[in-house]
Amino acid sequence: MHDSEPDTFPYKTAREQLCEKLEKIGVEASPQQIGTVDVEKGDYYYSRYYSHTHGMVTNHGCVKVKDTNIDIIQIIQKG
Repeated sequence: MHDSEPDTFPYKTAREQLCEKLEKIGVEASPQQIGTVDVEKGDYYYSRYYSHTHGMVTNHGCVKVKDTNIDIIQIIQKG
């Protein structure tokens, strides 16, 4: 490591990283707690009944977007 780099790095969740990226392009967003949004509570789009979907989906939470046509962005990991 170089002397100008800090010894520790702050941990940021996927939700926090997405909010920072959206801020850079002028979109206001806020991370939501995992499991508090209705979208997270059901298996809406991913099922083992269809061959093109993966059997295991990990929920990384949601981001609420303000002043746009998009209300919620759910971050998932398929694998």
